[in-house]
Amino acid sequence: MQTATTRVVQFTPPWDDSPIDISFIFANEMPAGKHGFLTCNDGKMVFEDGTEARFWGTNFNSAACFPSHEYSEIVAKRLAKFGLNMVRFHQMDGDWSTPNIFQFTRGKRLENTRSLDPESLDRLDYLIYALKKNGVYVYLDLLTYRRFRSGDGIENAIALSDAAKKHSMHVEEMIELQKEYSDQLWNHYNPYTKLAYKDDPVIALTEITNESEIFNNCDNIVEPYLSRLKEKYQAWRKANGYPPAENITFSDNGSRELTLFKIELQKNYFNDMRDHMRKSGVRIPIAGTNWNCGASALLHASTDMDFMDSHTYWYGWAWSPQVKALKNASFLDKREPWLDGFPFFRTADRPFFISEWDDPWPNQYRAEGTLHIAACTALQGWSGCTIHTYRYDNRPNINMIAAPITGEALSGVPYRSGIFDAFNDPCRFSLFYHAALMVRRKDVRTSDALTVVPVNELMRSDANKRFMEENPGQTPRNSTGNGDDYAYVSDFPALNNISEYTTAASMLDGMKLPANAKVVNPFKRLVPEETQVFTSDTGELKRNLKERVALIDSPRTKAAYGFLGAAGEIKLNGVTIRCRNEYAAIVMSSLSDDPITESDNILLTVVGNCDNTDAKYNDDHTVQYSKGHGPIEAEVIEAEIVIENKNGDFRVDAIGDSGMQVGSASPENKDGKIIFKTGGNFPSVHYLIQKI
Repeated sequence: MQTATTRVVQFTPPWDDSPIDISFIFANEMPAGKHGFLTCNDGKMVFEDGTEARFWGTNFNSAACFPSHEYSEIVAKRLAKFGLNMVRFHQMDGDWSTPNIFQFTRGKRLENTRSLDPESLDRLDYLIYALKKNGVYVYLDLLTYRRFRSGDGIENAIALSDAAKKHSMHVEEMIELQKEYSDQLWNHYNPYTKLAYKDDPVIALTEITNESEIFNNCDNIVEPYLSRLKEKYQAWRKANGYPPAENITFSDNGSRELTLFKIELQKNYFNDMRDHMRKSGVRIPIAGTNWNCGASALLHASTDMDFMDSHTYWYGWAWSPQVKALKNASFLDKREPWLDGFPFFRTADRPFFISEWDDPWPNQYRAEGTLHIAACTALQGWSGCTIHTYRYDNRPNINMIAAPITGEALSGVPYRSGIFDAFNDPCRFSLFYHAALMVRRKDVRTSDALTVVPVNELMRSDANKRFMEENPGQTPRNSTGNGDDYAYVSDFPALNNISEYTTAASMLDGMKLPANAKVVNPFKRLVPEETQVFTSDTGELKRNLKERVALIDSPRTKAAYGFLGAAGEIKLNGVTIRCRNEYAAIVMSSLSDDPITESDNILLTVVGNCDNTDAKYNDDHTVQYSKGHGPIEAEVIEAEIVIENKNGDFRVDAIGDSGMQVGSASPENKDGKIIFKTGGNFPSVHYLIQKI
């Protein structure tokens, strides 16, 4: 990693532009909505005209959903240049934000959350209009961080958390308020697109509630809602032939009867909200939520939703007033780092979407996250991803990573102070060109196989019993980190490590399976536990746990990322790489329809560690003393690259953060090969390799 002797180059992707523009590759996808409304069919997201939908995108958080008209035009064009075609509007209802959907400016007391601020709506309208022109679709959140108030007619509102979690899916008054809010949004007429939201195909996806369920951590249900919930549970028990319960504790996650009651409660909430939206004229696919707590119980509660959604992060902090300890680690040597839950929550009968993921700053190894999740998304045939997040605000001229937003926290949460802002982070956003091509252009192909794992066991104890029947003498794995007794991915060995191996999904009783589905024993591993090299059944993806190196070797995108310095010479089909840096991500994509070995236009991105100038940490980079200041400094990657290509003579130009050519890598065009070194006298993060 970066040391006192490591060379760095100043590289700050500008807030208002992109160093490279790949929008021409997707020019025929503009405007967004040209293929009609998005639908779900045979486990895929498909537009009305039959075109399959693949999305690579980002979240806009809180105030970022309400930019000025001028900013909207700039940011929409910028996203298209990077290859993005989806924005999830997240936390619009968060009351920490200025503006938010209920209040554009702060000062006047907000009496209730039953009306939408006209100025906030105008900015949201124009942002949707600008995105639509540039081929960028919208994923519209509903309930995320809304703080219900006494003026909403909500009793004991002061005791409720953001989104009234653990309450919002069973308190009738709150459900009616959600329906009212839904109607206000979907029936709203956008004067710029000249369509109501429900009638505009640019809005492609929606979810009912963000990261919310009633299966875990239910100790904070407050009165009068706790007593009302107990009454509902007793009535449910009576209707289902159970005797009255004594000493009801809703955090008891080992009770089958209570679990079945919670599933019915959650499912009724999802279905009620979905049916209301359908009656209002909403046609697009609807997800219930995007969480994984509750695992099998939440899976059973979501069976009537149009698509499944889940989140994943590679990070961790232990916050205290004095110390902010962070995870500074690569996941490349981890057997099941961060995607293991997705085949569990992706059911065989529906599409799957990842509406939040991140491997954020200041982890020094975060360059691997973008390439890994994009490659696995393409392999699995998941419908898309949106990183959390692009930004939390809209200030121009930011030249550092994670500039503080309001002091050191938003709503008292320190990790919202900018670490997730990815828009100008070379370790994440500079790799988005290649990620978009892997997912949207399908540079990494989806496996032809579909492995289906039955996961009907509801509780861990059920799964354990079945496991021991199938594997005499072996001990089942029981660690989920959730502190519950619901069955999870670790309880079904067939799902372990499968995200990097072959297309996989779970199945509940009665699900309709695609024709190519192969149902396997859920309690028998498909990937041997001793496996040290994960290789996809397509042959295009490989990860070596021991060497901590991952490879992508497809015709139009090729990459090597991880601890490349110790790996020596890396040979891909038609490309050879030798890197002198300890850690780096080196990826190239054809910017034509031809494979790299025949293309006349190739984009190369090389990135390792990036940070703010004068950022200070302890020796193992787990405690940050100072976030530093701009400009951003990127480690210079010194690599020797050979590309087999018989198209004649090529230039290899280093492209700076402003898009200017800063110098030549002085390639040698010899015997049908392009031979050059990155770094040198004109180092950069991006290089354009183009036929003369």
